[in-house]
Amino acid sequence: MSEPEESTAVTLLGPAQIRDLAARLGIRPTKQWGQNFVIDKGTVRRIVRASEITAEDVVLEVGPGLGSLTLAMLPHARHVTALEIDPVLAEQLPRTVADLAPDLLDRLDVVHADALRVAEIPGPAPTALVANLPYNVAVPVVLHLLATVPTLETVLVMVQLEVAERLAAGPGSKVYGVPSVKAGWYAEVTGAGRIGRTVFWPAPNVDSGLVRMVRRDPPVTLATRPEVFAVVDAAFAQRRKTLRAALSGWAGSGAAAEQALRAASVDPRARGEVLTVEDFARIAEHRPRTERVER
Repeated sequence: MSEPEESTAVTLLGPAQIRDLAARLGIRPTKQWGQNFVIDKGTVRRIVRASEITAEDVVLEVGPGLGSLTLAMLPHARHVTALEIDPVLAEQLPRTVADLAPDLLDRLDVVHADALRVAEIPGPAPTALVANLPYNVAVPVVLHLLATVPTLETVLVMVQLEVAERLAAGPGSKVYGVPSVKAGWYAEVTGAGRIGRTVFWPAPNVDSGLVRMVRRDPPVTLATRPEVFAVVDAAFAQRRKTLRAALSGWAGSGAAAEQALRAASVDPRARGEVLTVEDFARIAEHRPRTERVER
C-alpha cells in the first residue's frame, strides 16, 4: 500500500479557532444532533494514527462538524466524503478546508445528509469509516453503514466509553449484548483506547472510547441477517432469563424454543450473553415453521 502524504502542510483547528468559527456562524452545539466538537489537535492526530488509513483509502466521515478531524485526515487519504446533517456546518466545511488546506480541497466531498437514512454514498466507494460519532446514534449509524456500504473494510470511531466497551465486548462479558453481537456479524471489533472528556467543546459528562473494526465475512448460515438479528434482539430483551424463556415468543412457545436450541446444539438453560454470533445464526436456522391447521 502507498504511504500517507506526511509532507502536505495543514493547519489544524485549535480551541480558540473552533469557538471563533462557531461564533461567526452563530452555532451553539446542540444535543439534538449530539454535537461535541473536538478541540484538541493531539486527539485528532491520535484518531488518524489509530485508523491506519493510507493514501489508497477513501474515507467516509460522519458528523465532521467544524472540520477538526477532516483537516487531520485529508493529507493521509485519497479522498474524504463527509456526511453532515447540519446544513450550516455542511456549507461551511469546504470553506474551512479552502482556507486552511487549499491544496487538499479537491480530495473532499461534503454531503448534507442524515447518516441513518443514506442509502448510497456518492463519489468514490468508501473503504474506511473514521468519525467522532454523536453519542445518541453511534451504534445505529455504525450498523447501518456497515450494512449499506459493503466496500467499507475498516472502521475507527470515537463513541461514548460505555458504548465502546459494549461494541468490543466478547461472550461472557457483563456488557456483551446486542451491539456486540451485531457488530460481530460484520467485523472483528476491538477497543483502541480511551479519550478524556476535556478534548471536547462542550465537554460531555462521560469519557469516550475508540473502537476499531476490520471487516470479515459473516457467519456461514442458511438464515438471513434479519433472521439472525431477530434472535439476538429476543435473547437480550430479557437477558436475565434463560434462552428457553427469552426465545419463547420468537419460537411460538417455550417447548418450540427448546427444540430449536437443542437442534442448534445450544443449552436451553444458557443465557444470550454466552453465545457467539455463530451460535445465534445456528439458532435462527432452526426456528420452527408455523403451519396453518385446517379445522
